[in-house]
Amino acid sequence: MRTLDRITFNPEVMGGKPCVRGMRVTVGMLVGLIASGKTEAEILALYPYIEPDDITQALKYAAWRAEEIEVPLATA
Repeated sequence: MRTLDRITFNPEVMGGKPCVRGMRVTVGMLVGLIASGKTEAEILALYPYIEPDDITQALKYAAWRAEEIEVPLATA
């Protein structure tokens, strides 16, 4: 995976969850906002310290994590 330089991990920040640039903004929060229908423009207006590349990298990180482990599904 290409390095995502905006995604950071620190046990002292948000319990070590993946965050954006060391801030108390988790990847999960940004992905959740997108999943709930917020647009990038709405997120940037709500959180003015977030940059468009932060959102992009959060989504790339989440997509990478979703593909990291394959779990076989039972067939009916």
